[in-house]
Amino acid sequence: MGCSVCRTRLNSGRALSRVPLPFTMLLLFIYLFHCLSAFCDSAPKITDRPYLVRQTIPGGVHPAREELRRNETVYAHVSALPEPIKSENNGGESGIPVSNTYGNKKFPQAIIIGVKKGGTRALLEFLRVHPDVRAVGSEPHFFDRFYNRGLEWYRNLMPRTLDGQITMEKTPSYFVTKEAPSRLCAMNCDTKLIVVVRDPVTRAVSDYTQTLTKSPGLQSFQTLVFKNFSSGVIDSSWSAVRIGMYAQHLENWLQHFPLSSFLFVSGEKLVSDPAGEVGRVQDFLGLKRIVSDKHFYFNQTKGFPCLKKPEGSSRPRCLGKSKGRTHPHIPTDVLQKLREFYRPFNHKFYQMSGLDFGWD
Repeated sequence: MGCSVCRTRLNSGRALSRVPLPFTMLLLFIYLFHCLSAFCDSAPKITDRPYLVRQTIPGGVHPAREELRRNETVYAHVSALPEPIKSENNGGESGIPVSNTYGNKKFPQAIIIGVKKGGTRALLEFLRVHPDVRAVGSEPHFFDRFYNRGLEWYRNLMPRTLDGQITMEKTPSYFVTKEAPSRLCAMNCDTKLIVVVRDPVTRAVSDYTQTLTKSPGLQSFQTLVFKNFSSGVIDSSWSAVRIGMYAQHLENWLQHFPLSSFLFVSGEKLVSDPAGEVGRVQDFLGLKRIVSDKHFYFNQTKGFPCLKKPEGSSRPRCLGKSKGRTHPHIPTDVLQKLREFYRPFNHKFYQMSGLDFGWD
């Protein structure tokens, strides 16, 4: 209607011939403005992007899921940064442009809470092969180090997820942090908790080996493991020893979460049967068993399973150089005393978890 009114006015040639040129130009401008406005009002509306999320493409990859895959690397870097996201339009916390606007950022429904040097990184990488798992790449350390930054800061670290996808993170130090259970339950007491455990003696040596690479002048394992070398009394305050006292830490968590909230994963089986252990995790998370034997091969050099085709890549990939380090020689009698120290803790943990890991 706006265009027809303009044409009627402009067809009055006699009227236009009597007006000054500036007024004529003004009428032309009004004519163009009304015509363009009328066109825009009558044109079909472009659907909002959330509508695309609901579309399915027979025989093809869902566009939203594909974009989430492409941007996962960006979110892995963003998650490690110290400040929260200020604006969705300005990209991530670092100012890196993030084109992904599908889905929503949610608190994690499942968290790998421990244990250090148990196989948590391997498990997370294996799970990320699953199309319905979205996980933070770096360890957020929210419930142990950065709790004062608030839940909104924590949520903004999470990747975007679509309906039916699970948000995850892993921070192994949560399991041994006294305040972590109550803080996590304050967020959501229904969070699913995954604990990857490993023979505590082997785990302690692996922990020491990692520290040794960062501090070459570190005292020997046998010096640190005893309160007094001559007495042979184990120093349970040393973190490498304390972490392996699984029953003690689990007791703290069971004050806030029921046993049904936990899944205990064998670090040894993650090496010998990765598909089997990851299958158990997929069941626990309510996911279809997609990650299977076809995704793994055993790397004889590293002594660990590797992914044939990890998510977002068409090439095989193993875990980093920090995995599979050669352990220093530890005297047999030292290892035997440490094994005797752990035995009562192990037996209690077997009873509490309902699983015998066979570490004795």
